[in-house]
This record gives sequence, structure tokens and C-alpha cells, in this order.
Amino acid sequence: MEQTTLEVTGMACDGCEANVTEALEALEGVAEVTADHEADEVRVEHDETHVDEATISKTVEDAGYDVAA
Repeated sequence: MEQTTLEVTGMACDGCEANVTEALEALEGVAEVTADHEADEVRVEHDETHVDEATISKTVEDAGYDVAA
């Protein structure tokens, strides 16, 4: 398992955290997601053979949030 940590802006509440978590948990290969709107951070534990950082970033952006470069 690999852990990816992204700086994510636009999350303002627990509901935002839940939206990001739900979107990421739907990806094959994602084992655990921790979203923290106060820290503007999302940590994802995943199987790198099924999902990569680019896919994780795109999923967060598709959910309506911004990923810092």
C-alpha cells in the first residue's frame, strides 16, 4: 500500500470531507481516506497498481474541490 497526501482547498465543513471521502472510496484500490477541512488535507492509502496520484487528484477535482500543485 502507498499513502498519498494532497493539499485540497475548498472543503469548508464535515459535509465537504464526506463528499471527498465518498468519491475516493469508490475508486478500486483505495483502502482508507482521511479528509481534514481544517488542515486542507486529504490522505489516501491505496494500492498503487490500481490507482495513482493523478487519478486521486482528478477524483477530488471532479467532486468540486481544488488540489494544490
